Amino acid sequence: MSSMVHARIVTISLAALAAAMFAGCTGASQPAQQSGLPEGSDAVELDPAQFTTDIDNPYWPMEPGTRWTYHETDPDGDLTVEVTVTSETREIANGIEARVVRDTVRRGDELVEDTFDWYAQDEAGAIWYLGEDTAEFEDGEIVSTEGSFEAGVDGALPGIIMPADPRPGMEYRQEYLAGEAEDQGAVLGTEELVEVPYGAFTGALLTRDTTPLEPDVEELKFYARDVGPVLTVTVSGGTGREELVSVTTVPDGTATGPLGSPD
Repeated sequence: MSSMVHARIVTISLAALAAAMFAGCTGASQPAQQSGLPEGSDAVELDPAQFTTDIDNPYWPMEPGTRWTYHETDPDGDLTVEVTVTSETREIANGIEARVVRDTVRRGDELVEDTFDWYAQDEAGAIWYLGEDTAEFEDGEIVSTEGSFEAGVDGALPGIIMPADPRPGMEYRQEYLAGEAEDQGAVLGTEELVEVPYGAFTGALLTRDTTPLEPDVEELKFYARDVGPVLTVTVSGGTGREELVSVTTVPDGTATGPLGSPD
């Protein structure tokens, strides 16, 4: 993770900060059976007919051609992260058609990581995360594909990346492949204030992301309505900050090349 940037300040309400500290210390949350959201290795039965690649959840609308550009700091140097909603879709092994989203990380002109993420939205409006094809690079060569998974393959399970109606106390699995991808999310607040280079926002959603694979690491993420993710802050297990710099529209067909050739 990257080191903290001091040029910008995120304003977190005292109530949300207290909720984050309380949840981190006690694990208190809304029981899964009340939220109806999957947790851990819970099996789920999903009907592909109830999913769409037209993703319009207000906390992360994924209109094809949208590109979010982030600035992230790192002990080895600043990073640029580009997340692009492509015009392509992919049928996942569990039968669901997913939207392909390209996530590319560079340090200067050097490619560090390149990923295809697969998302789909259910009838209620929740965004499901169905897997990823990811690669890490050094000197232009792939050195690792760790973390890649596809729902329905080798025991991998889909997860929720954004609930349909987020409420404080909700907890949910974001992804699951035992020992490889076990991210978990929790909603801490829905009325937060946050400022990044792209702008200042009120009424933002605040989540806490953790994983049992790295139990000391905890991230807070902020989502602005009608924009998407605007800020990620590592608050435990390291220091880091990723800020939204711009939102642009790119031509059809952008970011659809093979891994390692994102442009």
